[in-house]
Amino acid sequence: MSLVVETYPTAAEAARALASGEALYLAGGTLVMRAVNAGEAPRRIVRTTDRSLREIALAGETVRIGAGVTIAEVVASRELAFLHVPAQQVGGPQLRAMGTVGGNLFAPHPYGDLAVALLALGARVTMAGQGGARPLSDLLRDRARAGLVAQIDCPRPRDRRAFGFLKVSRVHPRGASVIAIAAYLPREGGRIRGARVAYGGMGPAPLQAAAVERALEGQALDHATIARAVEVATQGIDPPTCPIASAWYRREVAGVHLRRLLQGMERS
Repeated sequence: MSLVVETYPTAAEAARALASGEALYLAGGTLVMRAVNAGEAPRRIVRTTDRSLREIALAGETVRIGAGVTIAEVVASRELAFLHVPAQQVGGPQLRAMGTVGGNLFAPHPYGDLAVALLALGARVTMAGQGGARPLSDLLRDRARAGLVAQIDCPRPRDRRAFGFLKVSRVHPRGASVIAIAAYLPREGGRIRGARVAYGGMGPAPLQAAAVERALEGQALDHATIARAVEVATQGIDPPTCPIASAWYRREVAGVHLRRLLQGMERS
C-alpha cells in the first residue's frame, strides 16, 4: 500500500485534514516513523509548515511553547530553563533533536518524561483550529481523540526551587522510565499552596497523584509532611506491568523515590 504525505501551510488546515479521515500527524517523526516502518500506520500522513508551531514566547508569567518545538530547543532555551532537567532525560541527542514537545504529550507508556513535568506545572494546551486553552490533564485522559496540539502554555515557577523532577530508569543514562516524578510545590509563608505532583510510568499516560497532593497542601515541607505523602504515594493509582517493570515493583519503589525527590526539595 502506498503512503500519501499531505502538507498544509497552517496548523488549522492540517487539523481539518486529520479529522477528515484516518491519518497520522508527522512532526518530529520519532513516533510516527516507527509505526510506518512497522507497517502499522495508515496510508495518509499529514504535516504542516506552519512556523508558529516552532515558536517560544513569553507572556507574563507564562511561556508559550509551540507544539513543534524540539526537545533540544527546550534544552537550549533560557526562557525554559526550569524544564531543562526533564528535557535532558528524554532519550539521546538524536531523539531530542527530532522529538517535539507536542509529540511528547502523546508518547506511549512508559515514555513522555517532559509531559510529566508539564502536567505538574499545570500546563494548558490549545488545539489547532479550536479556540481557548484547556488543561493538559484533559488531553492526557483522552489522547486518542485529542486532535492536533498547536501550543502549550506553561506557567513559569516564580521560585525555581519549588519545582523538582526525578526519573528512575534501568538503563542509564536515559532509558525508559520505571517511574518519573515531577512536583511543583509553591510556598507562601512557609506552607505549600497549590501542590501538584505528577507521575510517569504509573499509568497509560502521565497522571496526577491526587492523594499525595492532598497530603502536601497547606503543610510545611518537613519530615512529617513528607512521611505522610509517602504513605499515600500510590493511593488511587493502578500502575501497569510492562517489560521495564512490574506493577508490584512500581508500587514498592514509588514511595522511596517520592521521598527522595521531596527531601531534595526540602533542602533546596
